[in-house]
Amino acid sequence: MSRTDRDTYTQMFAPDGTVLLHPERAPARYRPLRAVRSFQGLMKDKEDTSLVFKIFESLPSKDFLPRVSALVLSDHGEFLRSTEPFLPEILDDHAALRRTPKGSLAHAYCDFMEAEGLSAAGLVAESDRSGRPRYPDLVEWFINRSRDTHDLFHILTGYGRDALGETCVLLFTHGQSPSQGHLLIGYAGAANIKKMAKGSAAPIFGAVREAHRTGKGAPPLIAQPIRELLARPLEDVRAEMRIPQPSQYRECHRIWQAEGIDPYNLLASKTMSEPELLAA
Repeated sequence: MSRTDRDTYTQMFAPDGTVLLHPERAPARYRPLRAVRSFQGLMKDKEDTSLVFKIFESLPSKDFLPRVSALVLSDHGEFLRSTEPFLPEILDDHAALRRTPKGSLAHAYCDFMEAEGLSAAGLVAESDRSGRPRYPDLVEWFINRSRDTHDLFHILTGYGRDALGETCVLLFTHGQSPSQGHLLIGYAGAANIKKMAKGSAAPIFGAVREAHRTGKGAPPLIAQPIRELLARPLEDVRAEMRIPQPSQYRECHRIWQAEGIDPYNLLASKTMSEPELLAA
């Protein structure tokens, strides 16, 4: 981005006076080597979510600021900022979410988060571990909202928290909000899964490509009124957002089960010999 373009964004404001791009926010830098190192660290410690944020920061999207401005400076974006300034406060209030009708997106979300021992606040804490500076601008709100909708993707798409499920969610997210970081983690992750489940007939790349297509075809979740979606029947929300059943992902799980492979612990699969385990 040219200096002139950047200066233009630092002079754009929402009606409440919040600047689009804070002048002290460092320009995005394309650092592929840092992204690769972070990805290698993530493969060694898949629970270190802070490395995911570092990968995204190292592979910035050229159209990021145009996408931010198109949403946050619109009347609809202003409505979302005024009604949903900080999603974790809504998402972690399970008592309120449970008051919605049975079968709602909110109930499915609470069931998922409670079963997995997760919280929206926990994802915020993981993000904070990356050490990224924060600024009082509209970009910050957009970044936070992108982060805070991640677990909703799991519910809407039907992808679990197994390695393939997380990989599919990342590529679904790329379809929604293009970033080379999503592509790197998504397709490199799929290749790693293929390696760990060596010899399996499961259509791993078919599953991630299906996720990618679905993400492209669905309206951006970040631009939806999340509070309203949470109160609605889950299947109605999926239909409106054009999110079909994850058939290829489920086929992978079906085949793995028949092959004696645990999708949540691929390294312990019965199809892999000890040398293969060490190589993986």
